[in-house]
Amino acid sequence: EFPRVHYRVARTIDASTLTTLRDLVPTKLAASVWNCLARYKSIIPEFPQTETCELLIVDRSIDQIAPVIHEWTYDAMCHDLLSMDGNKYVQEVPNTSGSGTEKKEVLLEDHDPIWFELRDVHVADANLRLHEKMRDFISKNKAAQLHQARTNGELSTKELQKMVQALPQYTDQIDKLSLHVEIAEKLFDIIKEEHLKDVGQLEQDLVFGDAGSKEVIDFFRTHQVIINWTTTNKMLVLILSRYHTDMFEDLIQDISRENKLRLLMIYAAINPEKIQSEKGAKLMQLAGLSADDMIAVNNMRCICAHETKKSSKGGFPLKFEIRKKKRGIRKERIGEESTWTLSRFYPILEDLIEKLSKGELPKDEYHCMSDPSSSFRGISSSMSARTSPAHQPAQSMRSRRTGGTWARPRNSDDGYSSDSVLKHASSDMRKLGRRLFIFVVGGATRSELRAVHKLSSKLKREIILGSSSLDDPPKFITKLKMMSNEELSLDDLQI
Repeated sequence: EFPRVHYRVARTIDASTLTTLRDLVPTKLAASVWNCLARYKSIIPEFPQTETCELLIVDRSIDQIAPVIHEWTYDAMCHDLLSMDGNKYVQEVPNTSGSGTEKKEVLLEDHDPIWFELRDVHVADANLRLHEKMRDFISKNKAAQLHQARTNGELSTKELQKMVQALPQYTDQIDKLSLHVEIAEKLFDIIKEEHLKDVGQLEQDLVFGDAGSKEVIDFFRTHQVIINWTTTNKMLVLILSRYHTDMFEDLIQDISRENKLRLLMIYAAINPEKIQSEKGAKLMQLAGLSADDMIAVNNMRCICAHETKKSSKGGFPLKFEIRKKKRGIRKERIGEESTWTLSRFYPILEDLIEKLSKGELPKDEYHCMSDPSSSFRGISSSMSARTSPAHQPAQSMRSRRTGGTWARPRNSDDGYSSDSVLKHASSDMRKLGRRLFIFVVGGATRSELRAVHKLSSKLKREIILGSSSLDDPPKFITKLKMMSNEELSLDDLQI
């Protein structure tokens, strides 16, 4: 493939704008890719001489919400809530003697047909489909019906695992089914215990402008303390709450500190000017966040798209604040209403991919390396010289559709290689148009992966998502806490 290279451009360098080196990362990466392509054209036999596909290079500044908001699909919930090691899930299964249990590692990947079907659907829909599969299996299997009758109709995970021993000819089928029933049960237990429906509702209300500071303050106040009105501890709770308020609030909370942190990070992304005011300090106090937690909030400025002189007094601007919305940073997507609640959120990347496919990327925010007016011509000649001194980029390229091949990578550490999407694409899809490649510097998210799967079908185009990592919220927050806020030099940006 010979891609037409698009990239998120640094903000205009003039007297009123301070462009950071972090802001130039997509530009420098695009320049490096372009230099390689120019070299490939001359040294690789039959390498395409005109563009055959589209490549979009962005960084994490395009969407700071996506890495921390609760994503309610089955795939995202598993990786967010179950403390998985990559794609490994540890399942407890009956041992061979039947007297106890043993641990078994399983991989949640696309070779599992149930996982492949459920990964991008709402977790509530996944649960319904699993129970439908159980009923369907039992209705078609007399031995399973007899086993169910002996257990008085119970269809628990344990009973499914016992069914494996009773019906060895269906081991693989029941194994996979019992695995996902167990996972779904765990997810719903955690959702209930951590009040994630309440958290998720406020998160999405903030994103779509249906909630603001008042609702966040009320939420933190309401969820500071759980009072368990049982006869055994009613008096103790009353005494603690009246005379030892601080200790009581520290010991008994129904919303985890991490979820409060994530909620506050979303609020900060939408209201950067408020988080550093007295209102922000009040929210931090109500949430009970530690100084270490606040590093993650403050370091969000390190991945912002630009920093203007107007905001140098304290607030940290975000790229999407250019739209000057008082509340909310997403518009409702018309015609995509879902049966399930908490399904409104979509990543900014979804919009960008659709615009890329139509050739409608905003020209002031996204430039193309084959366009002579590209900002690369004006600001990055020194970068191109450092990247590939012997081969300067071509000055212009015609945009013609020709055939091409791609040496696809081996499986990634995350189990989400390009092949995981491509191997399920029909041959018809491959013939309909140019492939779209998206690369996110700084880590992609499960919601963005889900958007790629969705748009591959909707646009009938092969869409391949690449990134420096695939981050779940805890991993992303850890990275933010470790990030240095020292300014980089040009030489620090190694490609």
